[in-house]
Amino acid sequence: MSLHDPYNDQNIFAKILRGEMPCAKVYEDGGTLVIMDAFPQSRGHCLIIPRNASTNLLGVSPKDIGRLFGTVQRVTVAVEKALKPDGIVVTQFNGAPAGQTVFHTHVHVIPRYADVALGAHASEMADMNELTELATLIRNELEK
Repeated sequence: MSLHDPYNDQNIFAKILRGEMPCAKVYEDGGTLVIMDAFPQSRGHCLIIPRNASTNLLGVSPKDIGRLFGTVQRVTVAVEKALKPDGIVVTQFNGAPAGQTVFHTHVHVIPRYADVALGAHASEMADMNELTELATLIRNELEK
């Protein structure tokens, strides 16, 4: 998919935002939804999704960018407090050649643990019960 292809409202994140697909929800507000990545690269891998439709960062309005990255920072802080990782990767992909696999803008918050290899992007589905437990731990920190 190219950087300028039109938005397809049948992507998995659009379906999650409409309540048509399940997710392990961490947090939501008027501008963003935070979920656990169902195919995590690390324990506690979260996705921050803007509610307004955009294929990638190039199509996000300045107002929505502010909301998105405000939530990214809050989630990063909550992940650090809840899970005590040794580091945290914050990343965002634009276009298939850059690694984007779902064509709705989103940001990854990926905890890193010393001596634990990072899993492959979008490769192995996690246990939903574990994702729900992690979502609760992170949500509890967000609510403090």
